[in-house]
Amino acid sequence: MVSEFNEEVTSRMLGVAKEKAEKMKLKIKYICNVPGAYDIPIIVDALLQKKEIDGVVTLGAIIKGQTKHDEVIANASARALIDLSLKYQKPVSLGISGPGMHERHAYARIRPVAERAVEAVVKISNQLERIQK
Repeated sequence: MVSEFNEEVTSRMLGVAKEKAEKMKLKIKYICNVPGAYDIPIIVDALLQKKEIDGVVTLGAIIKGQTKHDEVIANASARALIDLSLKYQKPVSLGISGPGMHERHAYARIRPVAERAVEAVVKISNQLERIQK
């Protein structure tokens, strides 16, 4: 799941996430683009309803502007993603950097945020599988 807002950052995050998934021998079933981080949860909800989906990696960059809008978006998105993960008992990673982040920080966080988002889905999935046996 990739936010198109701040695409110069998020497109690179997608590239890193794909590399990480390939190294971990993961199968990517869908790559979905949405306008912004705020729009991610509705598509995550649709994906998690599918039996063949084990988890969802979300990628986005919320860069600080002149207001606190970035905080509103980040908090709403994170809360919605947590709720969806709990509802479906499937991992949803928070690969959305920000809030309070300036553009230069967004670029610096591309690799670590994207890689950790992929790793988190796998780790949580493994734990859920172990517990549910």
